[in-house]
Amino acid sequence: MRIEDRMRIFQIYTQTAKVSRVEKKQEVASTDKVEISSEARDFQAILNAIKLTPDVREEKVNEIKKKIDSGIYNISGRDVVEKLIREYKDSKKSE
Repeated sequence: MRIEDRMRIFQIYTQTAKVSRVEKKQEVASTDKVEISSEARDFQAILNAIKLTPDVREEKVNEIKKKIDSGIYNISGRDVVEKLIREYKDSKKSE
């Protein structure tokens, strides 16, 4: 191999090996965004109200306890059975 050939190869290599610099583009600052619909806000308000409502109405329970203790709480068995049947039927309808 001749020296001229090596010089020629070196020249070709240096010409193709030049890398042009690429300017870095400015990055666009993007932010995440969450939008909550009015229905979702209403639902959340209702859910919070339900959570604040006690499962047991203490006033009602205390009133019935006082009546039982004093002996003036009277309810017929028929009324109890009718109420249980009505509740059962309503629960079947909702299924």
